[in-house]
Amino acid sequence: AARQHQGRVLGGGSTVNSMIYVRGNRRDFDQWAAVGNPGWDYLSVLPYFIKQEDYRGPVRETEAFHGRGGPIGVTPSQITGTIEAFVKGGQELGYSNIDYNGPEQTGFPISTFSIKDGLRSSTAMEYLRPANSRPNLHVLHSATVHKVLFENKRAVGVKFEHKGRLLTVRARREVIMSAGSVASPKLLMLSGVGPKEHLHQHNLKVVADIPGVGQNVHDHVEILGLSWLGVRGTSFPSLIETFSPSSIHLFRLTRQGPIGTVPLNFGNAWITVSEGGDPLWPDIQLFFNSITIARDLGAVNPALYGLEKPMFQEYFSEIYGREGFTIRPILVRPKSRGTITLRSTDVHEQPNIDPQLLSHPDDVTTLVKGIKLSLALGNTSLFVNSYGAQFYDKPLPQCAHTVFGSDAYWVCYVRHMSTTFYHLAGSCKMAPASDPYGVVDHRLRVRGLKGFRVVDASIMPFVTNGNTNAPTIMIAEKASDMIKEEWKILEGHI
Repeated sequence: AARQHQGRVLGGGSTVNSMIYVRGNRRDFDQWAAVGNPGWDYLSVLPYFIKQEDYRGPVRETEAFHGRGGPIGVTPSQITGTIEAFVKGGQELGYSNIDYNGPEQTGFPISTFSIKDGLRSSTAMEYLRPANSRPNLHVLHSATVHKVLFENKRAVGVKFEHKGRLLTVRARREVIMSAGSVASPKLLMLSGVGPKEHLHQHNLKVVADIPGVGQNVHDHVEILGLSWLGVRGTSFPSLIETFSPSSIHLFRLTRQGPIGTVPLNFGNAWITVSEGGDPLWPDIQLFFNSITIARDLGAVNPALYGLEKPMFQEYFSEIYGREGFTIRPILVRPKSRGTITLRSTDVHEQPNIDPQLLSHPDDVTTLVKGIKLSLALGNTSLFVNSYGAQFYDKPLPQCAHTVFGSDAYWVCYVRHMSTTFYHLAGSCKMAPASDPYGVVDHRLRVRGLKGFRVVDASIMPFVTNGNTNAPTIMIAEKASDMIKEEWKILEGHI
């Protein structure tokens, strides 16, 4: 069993994530529309990406695709030596330096992050805080929702627990569920909305039989451990250097320096590795950071990534504390699908999450090709000549029965060194009525019920191509307009 982290805090995942700002590929949204969700094609959702964005980068030829003055700060990464090597390495392999939030995504860009003036730009900071004096906004933290209440198939309120008391709040118009890809299906089922057979197993009264609740669960899968050792200066500064008196002074004066940027020199690229695939619709994201997984001497990373500590120590102890970098290939268009089901009717008990990662053989094949691309990138000129990059080629003990470097070896490596990238999606699928596993319609209204919507990453029929924070904010912005439109509330009066 592995941990599935959740953003259980004001601002959700935007408060705890790595701040990588990625919209996704335009074909992701065109695919949403093509399967029967009108209004979710790329040209329809683009205005909501532009609306949310306060782009802090230079004016480029893709300026029309960006917003300035929106709530979420979007700041390009500093171009450090290793980031330059990453981008130029991609160019050496034949890929362009592009604006991946512009018209196309394929290539090796300078990454952008949800950072504004050196501070994390979360939805709590940029949406909730400016609105906290509104008379129609009430935020109650440290409360646990038990269920949504229904009368004649209409959502009329929510029962929740706060400081040991069970309380009820009533809704005159709608109840909006935005609990995330794990908790939204769980709460739907606890409220009697889900597959009737599963609800009967837990003696729950069926309000709406919706077989798709908790189905279509999928996630990005990343490969850990591909490490290159390098000369001194390859890795990002240590915490001691990051929070040195000079760094603190610089941050106070300018909001810049190591404290005011994303840690670990993150870099990203999007590439199609599968034969016959659309070259402009990548299936692999390469995630670069200028530190190896063994840099922390095994103190945190085994638990963080769900790796067994004895195995971690056996494989990585030889490079504990060494400088270097890692490239992590990520499967961004997974075919594997899993489930989320109730373990019990106790709201305090987490559900069973079975993502069935890598259950589809094509996902393994794609990741093996992603590994080969990573190896080629790590061997490009600037990495080798400027940083003395040397691949850590110790065979994984669990794969000793295969020939190192063969396809069979890398398949074995994928099976042992893969993990979630924490972008779980799809568990309350948006789909037309003809899809038996749809949960919400294209207006995000829960099937067969009134006054009830789901607005979070769980509605994605297919997870977007890259980190999911920006598209989740887009979903919320679009939902806001749909709600105001249906209730005929003009802008400025809500």
